[in-house]
Amino acid sequence: MTQGDKNQIEQALEKVVYSGSDKSIVALGMVSEIFIADGKAYFSITVPADKADDMEPLRLAAQQAASRVPGIKSAMVALTADRKPGSAPSPKTAPVPPKSAPQPRTRAGVPGIGAIIAVASGKGGVGKSTTAVNLALGLQSLGLRVGILDADIYGPSLPRLLKISGRPQQGEGRVIMPMENYGLKVMSMGFLVDEEAAMIWRGPMVQSALLQMLREVAWGELDVLVLDMPPGTGDAQLTIAQQVALAGAVIVSTPQDMALIDARKAVTMFNKVEVPILGVIENMSYFIAPDTGARYDIFGHGGAKAEADRINVPFLGEVPLTISIRELSDAGTPVVVAEPDGPQAQIYREIAQKVWNQMGAGLRRPAPRIVFE
Repeated sequence: MTQGDKNQIEQALEKVVYSGSDKSIVALGMVSEIFIADGKAYFSITVPADKADDMEPLRLAAQQAASRVPGIKSAMVALTADRKPGSAPSPKTAPVPPKSAPQPRTRAGVPGIGAIIAVASGKGGVGKSTTAVNLALGLQSLGLRVGILDADIYGPSLPRLLKISGRPQQGEGRVIMPMENYGLKVMSMGFLVDEEAAMIWRGPMVQSALLQMLREVAWGELDVLVLDMPPGTGDAQLTIAQQVALAGAVIVSTPQDMALIDARKAVTMFNKVEVPILGVIENMSYFIAPDTGARYDIFGHGGAKAEADRINVPFLGEVPLTISIRELSDAGTPVVVAEPDGPQAQIYREIAQKVWNQMGAGLRRPAPRIVFE
């Protein structure tokens, strides 16, 4: 990647005029930083969220303009919208991706990665990403080589949880170098778009981006790759479950009935695509008042364990609701590394040991070699 390549793309995009204006998308400051890897250009165009349905021609024009630049084989262009406080991304208004986007047809591993596990939940707000990060660090504490992929395209949180900023670099061949902190190799869409941007891609583009982040990243030799899955049971989840050789899935839920209803949906989805359930974690299981030591079951207690027993899958453990986990997560210093001798870190390490035991010795082998056309 050279500055000249980026300048040429910007010059090409100067000819793409925003509808209703006499200025280009570059002059209007709508184009994000341009990232180039192996001749493919990645960038986003910030548009008004309420006009996103009409912006597909603009996206295609920018994609075509960038693809015509000498040395650029193709371009992946996303529409993003400035997210207002408290609002959520709106995938319904996203553009249709290029029909030529590669779509692997069979489940496959990733060269050099011994096992891939998914950390999933049926709904958002249950602390899945925080759990995934601390689980990955717990696995690392067992002496394993661990990476983590942020598969939540619409709400990537790993850059903040792991205090990583900047853009990934291009390595040799058709690969992007992962970012790294605390000894974890990390990849996230959050490294390629601004934190405040709301992704408004449709499902097929999300699927293509997920598989590229998984298979076109130089993960190196890893014992385990943890996938922080998006919440729910939609296209992104099915794409990974159906096309990636998962060693198993860990389900995160809070104790209350409403969360458990959605957790059951996640379990059902993985069962239907024959991905083993490694176990269930009850997050925010209880609260210990720091001043009195009194215990409060704010969201109820024991619901996830009862559900695990009902569906005959392992119960991996209870993670309490604590101020320290929240504060350390917000600061980008996960509790397993910030307070390694504390009780919360010990809980995560015990859960990691159970997950590793569930995976079994038969999974700890090199993944099959993949050949990309």
